[in-house]
Amino acid sequence: MANPNSVTEPLALDLGWPSYQQITVERWHQGRRSIVEDYVAEEVPVVLVYNDIPHVVMLATPTNLEDFALGFSFTEGIIEHPRELLATRIYNRANGIEVQIKIPAQRFLCLSDKGRNLTGRTGCGLCGATTLKQAIRAPAPVKTDLTVNAEEVMATLSEIKSQQRINSKTGSVHAAAWAIPGSGIATVREDVGRHNALDKLIGSLLRTGKKPGAGFAVVTSRASYEMVQKTAFAGIGLMAAISAPTGLAIRLAAQAGLTLIGFARADQHVVYTHPQRLIHSVQN
Repeated sequence: MANPNSVTEPLALDLGWPSYQQITVERWHQGRRSIVEDYVAEEVPVVLVYNDIPHVVMLATPTNLEDFALGFSFTEGIIEHPRELLATRIYNRANGIEVQIKIPAQRFLCLSDKGRNLTGRTGCGLCGATTLKQAIRAPAPVKTDLTVNAEEVMATLSEIKSQQRINSKTGSVHAAAWAIPGSGIATVREDVGRHNALDKLIGSLLRTGKKPGAGFAVVTSRASYEMVQKTAFAGIGLMAAISAPTGLAIRLAAQAGLTLIGFARADQHVVYTHPQRLIHSVQN
């Protein structure tokens, strides 16, 4: 788990950056106009600064930024163990949020060799990568004896909706959830960026000392390559997405030993790789 001596300041939400705003809008329905109050999600520039050097600016929902810093640092290969994130400080700035991250000198030297990418947008999934070698990183094979009933995975997809606090207001943010077979959802994180939501989820698991391989992940987005990559690096053996995977994502999942499910709905789903972890009740 994260270094117990790390310093964490209040979450961005406490520093004046809300996760959503209430605004007055003009709504039209069946030719009729009405003036109503609506909620819209915020996306805030968040700069990740490692050892006083800016690395990347992400557009993100300003919540759970300690989890985001840890998850991003781990899944992007900046650190190899949660304890290597030595300290995190979060600062409110005039135009966004600054997350100061302290890592060991050797890790920082490796990060310097990668160069910087200061243009991470909401949909950025390979932020910080400047070469093909950095972008296409193959995780070690996932080691977990996890098995789960297909019905439970689909039930988790329904359950996640009730736990999306921001999305219930705005209808415009992604969620990533981690569930334990037989126990349901244990952790949910939301963000305007699907990769950010997954990084926040993984960061939360690592920070609290949970074993990612003991559960499975569900995401309310498509299963792109980098989503599979992050999940496999975390050691999670199964990921279900409500939308489609890409060809590259399928190949990586097959190589990494990850069970990849797409088009997951209450009454249907498609298993693309390693189906042995999913138990089905066969109906004649």
